[in-house]
Amino acid sequence: MNKLLLFLSGLFICLFTVQAQDVEGCKDYPMFTRMPNFFISDCNQSFNKFEYYAADGAVETKEGDLTNIIYSFPDDNTLKVPSQYQILRNYENAIVRLGGKKLYMDDQYLSCSLKKNSKEYVISIAMANGNITHTLSVLEIALMKQEITANEMLDALNKDGFIALNILFETGKSVIQNESSPIVDQIFELLTSDAALKISIEGHTDNVGDAAGNKKLSQDRAKAVMDALTVKGADKTRMSFVGWGQEKPVADNRTDEGRARNRRVEIVKK
Repeated sequence: MNKLLLFLSGLFICLFTVQAQDVEGCKDYPMFTRMPNFFISDCNQSFNKFEYYAADGAVETKEGDLTNIIYSFPDDNTLKVPSQYQILRNYENAIVRLGGKKLYMDDQYLSCSLKKNSKEYVISIAMANGNITHTLSVLEIALMKQEITANEMLDALNKDGFIALNILFETGKSVIQNESSPIVDQIFELLTSDAALKISIEGHTDNVGDAAGNKKLSQDRAKAVMDALTVKGADKTRMSFVGWGQEKPVADNRTDEGRARNRRVEIVKK
């Protein structure tokens, strides 16, 4: 009888181990490490539409390459299951460390955004069955590269008096990302080609965060562009900078697309 019980116990452990293994063909998303003891019970990838909660709690939709990974916790009383808060906070901290920011969070859901390596990511974690199961969803969107020449900038300045440029910065900072260096190069070319041209470099933000902080950030970013041009050899006396923060939106701040348009640097002819 003892031998039979030992055999059945061993069989149960073997069956449990198999059940707790990752589903074949599924693996962790490269940017994230799973919570301890969780296994992948399902996953899928496709080009698809993705609904998520934005900063104001409204549901928004974007499309791109979508990865869904479902993590489950083993039915094992010897293991301590982390709380929903621990799971959500763990992912939030990981995303912030990568340079992302939280969009929305409640006790069962987290959504974040991240721009990295010329791509935009929308990331969500949705809890299910208490704290036993959670789904990590990652939407990957290739950012449109802004290719603009000095001549096109000059045409816009002569016609409209200004041009809005999508110069990318590190999240919450005034450090210009490498992929935006070509735009700065073309501004320098613009100044070189017209010795009489004087410009104002003007920073703008969306309305996420407090107004005072946004104004300082926009000013720091405008100054960063002027400093980059000065390093290249541009005459500092032909340039000035100002930060408007969230005071002059050109689109609806209630949508991701609108906020993206409002985060801009304008070159204004003086």
